[in-house]
Amino acid sequence: MAKPFILGLTGSIGMGKSAVAAMFRGLGVPVFDADAAVHLLQGPGGACIDPIERAFPGTTGPAGVDRQKLGAAVFGNPAALGQLELIVHPEVAELRRTFLADNAAAPLIVFDIPLLFEKTGNHGLDAVLVVSAPAAMQRERVLARPGMTPEKFEQILKLQISDAEKRARADHVIDTGVSLAETRHAVQRLVHAITGPQK
Repeated sequence: MAKPFILGLTGSIGMGKSAVAAMFRGLGVPVFDADAAVHLLQGPGGACIDPIERAFPGTTGPAGVDRQKLGAAVFGNPAALGQLELIVHPEVAELRRTFLADNAAAPLIVFDIPLLFEKTGNHGLDAVLVVSAPAAMQRERVLARPGMTPEKFEQILKLQISDAEKRARADHVIDTGVSLAETRHAVQRLVHAITGPQK
């Protein structure tokens, strides 16, 4: 049996990655959401709760990880962040293996990986898709989020590879600086190009 084509989906903050992931799902393409996997692992009863509490005492509770407390414990501290990643990444990889096995018959699977270029690399992927929008639009979208400040936004941008470099390293780029309908057509065209025309 032919193996599924594995497409990595990434893009900087505020570029419309979640919207594009939803468009793939709408076309029946299985999407593995790395962020959602982390939320599950750090939620009530999640596999990462005990090791995180041992490493960062006081950062978890009945509702799972207190993201603000954990964020404060690791933000701007590369050693602490590295320690957290050693706890979380193997568990995410295990969920991803299960997801792959469960969807082995699909012609195309999308892995939604926010920090693909920064952290995980394109190991195991057949191609990488970057979603991109003009910088002014990106800024507007991000600053509209609750709790976001220009300072926080700048800090996040510093931790992410630039949009220009991501586009240069991508196999495919989808522009989300256009209408939703145009973006949706671009997603449809890409799915057809990879899987062949849908019957």
